Amino acid sequence: MAARLFSRIVRIAAVVAAAASLSACGVNSIPTAEENAKAKWADVQSQYQRRSDLIPNLVATVKGYAKQEQDTLTKVTEARARATSIQISADDVTNPEKVAAFQKAQGELSQGLGRLLATTEAYPDLKSNENFLALQSQLEGTENRIAVARRDYNEAVRGYNVTIRTFPAVIAAKVIYGAKPMVPFAAAAGAEAAPTISFDGPAAAAKPDAK
Repeated sequence: MAARLFSRIVRIAAVVAAAASLSACGVNSIPTAEENAKAKWADVQSQYQRRSDLIPNLVATVKGYAKQEQDTLTKVTEARARATSIQISADDVTNPEKVAAFQKAQGELSQGLGRLLATTEAYPDLKSNENFLALQSQLEGTENRIAVARRDYNEAVRGYNVTIRTFPAVIAAKVIYGAKPMVPFAAAAGAEAAPTISFDGPAAAAKPDAK
């Protein structure tokens, strides 16, 4: 009886010791950091999707006042189609090629959208259209949310990548999870700030915020 009790105590102690050892190796911190980064990536995709959803209304509104800008409108529509066709899941954020393709497509859409908005300066009636003004507000808000989502994602990725490379979590990362570094969103120089979207001309765009 005493021997069986002693054996049980030994087994319990071994389980506790093993659990403590795994905890010390960061076995729990890795999936926590991974899920946080994946959730932030989902936020990035959600905000880009929000922008994409606004573009058809923008194109339709501009077309109603500036049919002669058909070439620019077509290019924006095509860029939107390419951007929406490239979707990567949270499990793909360890793949540099897929992340780069997503970023490239979104960057091309941003450039096309910028060119389209620049053409609107020649159409005063368009800039005073209520639907156009509503789109201005929504696009400004969306660009701000995109900037915040990218920043939060990059911070989460930084935390995850540091975790899987730092002792003792690196042991669990290699032995248990086979963890790979995630790819941060590589913004272009100056892209840490949301782009200015103004329909009131260059002077208004350069005017400091009065708030």
